[in-house]
Amino acid sequence: MIPALWTSPPLTAEESARWTTSEERAAAAGFVSGRRRAEFLTWRAVVRRELGDDVGIAYDALGAPVLTNRAVHISVAHCAGRIAVCASPERCAVDIEPATRDFRRAASRYLTPEEEALSDDPLLPGIVWCAKETLYKYAGKKRKRFLPIWFLLIALLIGGCGSETESRSGSPSLWTKVLSSYIFFRMLPKR
Repeated sequence: MIPALWTSPPLTAEESARWTTSEERAAAAGFVSGRRRAEFLTWRAVVRRELGDDVGIAYDALGAPVLTNRAVHISVAHCAGRIAVCASPERCAVDIEPATRDFRRAASRYLTPEEEALSDDPLLPGIVWCAKETLYKYAGKKRKRFLPIWFLLIALLIGGCGSETESRSGSPSLWTKVLSSYIFFRMLPKR
């Protein structure tokens, strides 16, 4: 079961109540954004649904989620309409974006001209965004600005940018998939 990637549409407060604590529900109630409230409760519900009702959740010094009473590492990502949780016995990371998201306004902040020239695939900007976000999470670093990350792009292009096939290369293992109109990118330690 582990490593695993679990996804869910946002749950209502009622749907997530079985797997969230009263403290978490109270914290979520204080969020102004209904979307943020649903994301907060949904990923916790997914983790506990998959790993057990007694899972303790906290945050590390960088604000990344950690499980306090399991030897399992997690990474969480969310976007409009979908939450993703990656779990592994070792460090892991995940990011998710809608395949329909228009990245053109932000592209100049994270996509170098050389990276953009690698492919005319319309999914390339979203995949590069997810790959770079995932790498920063995996490295346990706060992102100040996106840097060119050639080995990730090469691994993605070798695996077929925008395909529904997995691509694996080097260490850690890399996985990208476009499924149900969402781009997933996951990193796990190489076995």
